[in-house]
Parts: sequence; C-alpha cells; structure tokens
Amino acid sequence: MNQSKANLAIEISAPIRKRTYFWGQIRRNKWLYGMLAPGVLYFLLFKYLPMWGLLLAFKDYQPFLGFFGSNWVGMKHYERLFHDPAFWMLLRNTLVLAGYNILFFFPAPILLSLMINEVRRDKLKRAIQTVIYIPHFVSWVVVVGIAYTFFTIDGGLVNEAIMAMGGEKINFLASAGWFRPMITLEVIWKETGWGTIIFLAALAGVDPQLYEAAKMDGAGRLRQLWNVTLPAIRSTIVILFILRLGSFLDTGFEQIFLMLNPINREVGEVFDTYVYTAGITQGQFSFSTAVGLFKSLVGFVLVISSNWLAKRFGEEGVY
Repeated sequence: MNQSKANLAIEISAPIRKRTYFWGQIRRNKWLYGMLAPGVLYFLLFKYLPMWGLLLAFKDYQPFLGFFGSNWVGMKHYERLFHDPAFWMLLRNTLVLAGYNILFFFPAPILLSLMINEVRRDKLKRAIQTVIYIPHFVSWVVVVGIAYTFFTIDGGLVNEAIMAMGGEKINFLASAGWFRPMITLEVIWKETGWGTIIFLAALAGVDPQLYEAAKMDGAGRLRQLWNVTLPAIRSTIVILFILRLGSFLDTGFEQIFLMLNPINREVGEVFDTYVYTAGITQGQFSFSTAVGLFKSLVGFVLVISSNWLAKRFGEEGVY
C-alpha cells in the first residue's frame, strides 16, 4: 500500500517538476526570450494566422454573407482553374521565368562570391561588397524606370548606341522575345550582390590549412578553387538551392507587373499577376485564393522532394 502511494506521488510530482523547470528556464533566460518575441509574433501574425484565409479556396466567398456564411463549394475553383485555357499559358510563362532564374540567377551570387574571395586587399574587397549591395535597396519601381531609360526606343541609351554603330533601333520594351531576358537581367543586377552575403560568410569559414596543403601538393588557384573552396561551401549551396525551389513559382509580382504591356502579356503574364487581376481588380477572392494555394503547394512539394534527394546524395538538407 505504501509502495503504491509512493508511485502515485511520483507520477503526480513529475509534471509539476517539468512545469517548474520550464518556468524556471523562462525566468532565467527572460531577456533572450524577450528578444525572440518580436520574431515569433511576426510569424504568428503574418505567416500563420493568414492561413485561416486559405479556406476561401474551397468556398464561394460573398462579402455580404461573410467568411462563415459563404457557401462551401469544394474543388469547384480548381476545376475551373485547370480547365481554363489561360492556366497553361500562366504555367508555361511562370515555369520559363522560374527556370531562367534558377539557371542564370542562382549561380550568379556563387560566382561573384568566388571572385570577391580571390581579392587579397581587404579595403578593396570591402569597397566592392558595399557597391554591389546597393542595388538590393533600390525599389523595383526605380529599377524598371532605369530599364525604361536605357532601353526605350525614344532616346534610350542602348538604342542610341546601336544607332551610332550603324544598326537599327530595337523595341526592347514592347517585344515579346526580349521580355524574359530583360526580367532575368534585372533580377541579376538587383539581387546578385545581396546574395553573396551568405556565400562569403561560408567562404570565411574555410580552413586556411586546406589551401596550404593544396599549395604543397602543387595545386594552382583554379585547382584550389575546384578541390577546396567549392566542396567547403557545397552544403550551403544545396540548402539555398532547396530554399530557392520553395519559391520556384514566385517570379515576383511588382517587377513583372510594371514591365507588362499588351504586346508582351502573352509571354509575361504569370500566376502572381493573374492573382492580382482576378482577386483585386475583378473581385474573385475565392478563385484567386485557389490559384495562390496551388502555387504554394507546388513549392511545398518541390522543397520536400529536393530535400529528400539531397539527403539521398549525402547532404544535410534543410531538416
């Protein structure tokens, strides 16, 4: 009898001890948790709470009926999306622009980081880093304005240079063929410098003794780059590639919206701009939510798949 009472007392006191230990940790590290609180609140308010609105994708939302009063329609909006002729145009345009970003933009910060890492004078290296970071802080409105200034057919610097060399003017801004290269070049110009931050931090952690050993074995600069530097930052490249695939279909609303016109819309309309048109300008809230959820699900599947493949090939992955 006494043994059973002792066991019962232990079972009751165990959760109490856990709660006491938990609150003791909170009090002991209150300043650290206080610093963590703004980030947690941000994600709760702007990332998790809005997920409740995803139910609109399965409802026929009517503002006068409200969120809960609107009729449940299940997969109706997805049937409409997949049978809409515009869906395949949107999917094609989004995949092509996303593929351009993966093929041309993703390697750009890596290559630039490797080149900056080879600069031996610290002052020159810091000056280069400062200059290449600046475009990231320029808004897309300004970037598109600069593009118009350079490439417009009426007095644009590029067309004036072409004319000076005896060529004919090219209407870059109203050409369907030039739309995708211009979008990709703008992204490279604006974000490549900012993307070098993580890679330069990874390069700073490479053990200098590895380079000394490679030199003793007769390796030149290119051989050191290939056999020491790239393997040392391979895990960083893989993780960022996986994260990049998570936003694979996020081609950027603001930039594309500002560059669109009736002539290039056939190759420039993507899911982001379509969601704005259908949801904001046409008031199709449920349908536009369904389109956005479809895009997010594709990104989720890509992250899971790429993370699984990374682990199969011996890399750490994201989780």
